[in-house]
Amino acid sequence: MNTLRPTLRAIRCPSKLRLSTSSSYCMSGQAGRVSPAARRQSSSRAASNGRSHRGRLLQLSGAAAASLAIAYHLTLPLLLEEALDAPSPSPDQAVGRALIPYSEVNKHDKPEDCWVVIDGKVYDLTEFASSHPGGSAPIHRVAGRDATQIFMPIHPPGTIENGLDPDALRGLVDPATLPQVVSKATSGEKEERKIELGEIIGLPDFDAAAKINLTSKAWAYMSSGATDQYTLDLNRSAFNSILFRPRILVDVDEVDTRTTMLGQENSLPIFISPAGMAKLAHPEGECLLAKGAGQCGIIQMISTNASAPLPDIINSRTSPSQPFFMQLYVDRNRPKSEALISKINSLGLKAIFVTVDAAAPGKREADERSRAEVEVASGISGGKISSDTKGGGIGRSVGGFIDPKLSWGDVEWLRRHTDLPIGLKGVQTVEDALKAVEMGVDAIYLSNHGGRALDGSPPAIYTLLEINKMCPEILTKCEVYIDGGCRRGTDVIKALCLGAKGVGMGRPFLYSLTYGEEGVVHAIEIMRDEIQTTLRLLGVTKLDQLGPHLLNTRALNRLVFDEPVWGPSERPLR
Repeated sequence: MNTLRPTLRAIRCPSKLRLSTSSSYCMSGQAGRVSPAARRQSSSRAASNGRSHRGRLLQLSGAAAASLAIAYHLTLPLLLEEALDAPSPSPDQAVGRALIPYSEVNKHDKPEDCWVVIDGKVYDLTEFASSHPGGSAPIHRVAGRDATQIFMPIHPPGTIENGLDPDALRGLVDPATLPQVVSKATSGEKEERKIELGEIIGLPDFDAAAKINLTSKAWAYMSSGATDQYTLDLNRSAFNSILFRPRILVDVDEVDTRTTMLGQENSLPIFISPAGMAKLAHPEGECLLAKGAGQCGIIQMISTNASAPLPDIINSRTSPSQPFFMQLYVDRNRPKSEALISKINSLGLKAIFVTVDAAAPGKREADERSRAEVEVASGISGGKISSDTKGGGIGRSVGGFIDPKLSWGDVEWLRRHTDLPIGLKGVQTVEDALKAVEMGVDAIYLSNHGGRALDGSPPAIYTLLEINKMCPEILTKCEVYIDGGCRRGTDVIKALCLGAKGVGMGRPFLYSLTYGEEGVVHAIEIMRDEIQTTLRLLGVTKLDQLGPHLLNTRALNRLVFDEPVWGPSERPLR
């Protein structure tokens, strides 16, 4: 590694490879506004110099070229990288007529004069901060700095294009003046041994691996539950409270795990739950989830908060017939949601599941606590960054657009804009399941948001037990899906015995994504093996042979209501 450092320096900050020798940057009207003439001149000069540099590179010896290639890959953003908190280079190091030195950006670091760098572009967010859905504090904390590594993973594609006035763009930052990026090891943070993918033999193994692979901020965001995390823990323990009643002496040489979900073929009764911000786990994010799902023949449900553009995710499919479902957060600005629905229709997705359990973001304290120390580690230079009085959670910052006025009447609003099957995600009581059936929805998705919304809400398996006990006819009137706490093939089969059509998993697939596409496929195949094994040991060869007769649920029956309970202001069914 040490032998590569001279080469790394030559690539990162080389006057030889700069595209322009000018030390000034042109502005028109106000500081940082790049003039069209300067942009054209810079582009012409860059093209000419670029051809010259490519010619020099082609003359390199094989060994030198190999070293440059290795060094180039080592300079790419890595999952475990953090920013070195070093002073910015002086303004006279800036190069290129259309480039703004980072030291100039640093000067605009106040609420009344707030510039921010995102993906190499310099934006003036002074006016926008007051209307930011997540409040002005998150923007003011990054004033005068490069916020790329925080912004990109946690904001859906199109955020800047749809939410920012084009005049806010001041120009391009000079990359040669940005702070250096170094690894955790060189910045003094303890480095743990990475767990090899071959060592992972069960989904719970991915938890420990992901904690090592992810930045501390990403781990806090993905793993955290609401407040005391009681529901988060109960999601897992609830499955373990249910026992099997296996049948013996059945020929189980061949078992069939195939099923359909809303008419779409699936090789397993599982799907990838809609979990946003997947780029926190891997630079290609949801696109790799799509590839893994396609390879293994399961459905991916895409989150509204996906960190990759929706067309890119769809175009990552492994075959033209690969199905996708869409999870929808309804925007306060309804035209934005209507535009998204139109895009969903045109891209050929197969169903829309509206999230109904997130009128407000849950309080995820681990996510909130990690803000101040991690923002610097995520690529922001400068001193320690303070948090607001609530903390600084990713979940809270990306949830400000969700419409808290969403109501039962909006099911009809949705039907006016799509002919796709409609599901409600976040049903937590039998009363609401009955209402959903009355509204004619195609699917009910039992979920408590992975224990991330209302702490003290019931595990989805409890709600499924309620449906079985009080109104099992629901299971024949629409398809029922479930998520929350599922980590084993045995969990999947228990849910299917109680009438679920499919079981979703979110965190396990995000964790597996830290190993790339290979990790996602490995996780799915682990589940395939466990589901097949469970069926054989249960004395079952096909999924339609499953039923409550194969379970002992007495440990949970006493926790389940005997009949629907309606509040004074609620309307019982007709």
